Amino acid sequence: MLIKNSDISDIDVIFEYYRVATEYMKSKNQVFWPEFPRELIRSEIQENRQWKIIIDDQIACIWATTLNDEMIWGEKNSEPSVYIHRIATNPDFRGQNLVKNIVHWADKYCIRNELKYVRLDTVGLNKGLINHYGKFGFDFLGTQKLENTSELPAHYGQGDVCLFQREVER
Repeated sequence: MLIKNSDISDIDVIFEYYRVATEYMKSKNQVFWPEFPRELIRSEIQENRQWKIIIDDQIACIWATTLNDEMIWGEKNSEPSVYIHRIATNPDFRGQNLVKNIVHWADKYCIRNELKYVRLDTVGLNKGLINHYGKFGFDFLGTQKLENTSELPAHYGQGDVCLFQREVER
């Protein structure tokens, strides 16, 4: 297993995993992802904020990071954190606890960059995800209605946001 930044040649795979994840969300009657602008993903790749897990020469999982998430986290954004967004898994690798690998990677990332927290969010009250993230040490901080979602992807206007954080183990 290898974790590294995605590159521009991965963009079609990234969008395929987003499509598969969106269909899964729809099948569970959950708030689902909109189609993200290609320029957003290109920018994340160019800024080294798109990541992938590679297993047996295949992309097993992808996610994006940011160090600033004020529109979602408000005042808590001032606390040094890495924010993880849009975890999407290749269906052939589901059930392999890849989030555990992401958490381990995020801890190392935070230590290298002197950050205190790893944070996640999800739109809609998804009890399955709340339990899933709890298994990996994330505290469920509750839900909140975002005041301004105009600069966020469309799904953020579809419901309350669940917030998760875990303090980095040093």
